[in-house]
Amino acid sequence: MNKLMGFYELADMDIPSVPWKEYTGHEALDSRYLWSVRSAVFRGDDLNLPRKIGISATDAVEFADNLLLKMHDRGIVIYYPYFLAKKSGTLDVHRNRIIIEAVKGDLWNLVTYSDRDVTIQITENEILFDGNKNFLTEAEINNLLSNVSQIRKSFRDDLFEGKSALLEWSYAQKSNLSKQPIGEEYLVFYEVRTVE
Repeated sequence: MNKLMGFYELADMDIPSVPWKEYTGHEALDSRYLWSVRSAVFRGDDLNLPRKIGISATDAVEFADNLLLKMHDRGIVIYYPYFLAKKSGTLDVHRNRIIIEAVKGDLWNLVTYSDRDVTIQITENEILFDGNKNFLTEAEINNLLSNVSQIRKSFRDDLFEGKSALLEWSYAQKSNLSKQPIGEEYLVFYEVRTVE
């Protein structure tokens, strides 16, 4: 499953996910918010694709328009309201185990800089912590785990084939135009893919 299929899968699952929409060049983005613009290809390498995160509506439209021209008919451009990540990580759901990795702030701290505050491995018989056991609260862990049954249902065939479903998530807050947090913290998933 590539990034594009993951976006569609997230939209179909009953889990909290980014409210992404496809950008076609006819959208008017609200200037009261910051925006994230990303791309996804139909086929081929979909890692490190062009994206801009947390930019003004004017900049988002300009970037999205240019991206549409570059993408042509090889994929789509998506957009969604920017959010501030307080804690982020991955949720790796296997048939018989679950692995949660978490880091302070943005997920890029984990995937780009290899920072990690905690890894939690959960099986039917035990829970193992590697790192700061208190980094995620019990409520945050339970909130992540409350989505596992829906994920397993959506990826049942893949899990039986020995694959796992890898989701990216954040505990996030909405942002004002100065990138200051507003409102309550919430869990959001923004990418999913299957892994061999």
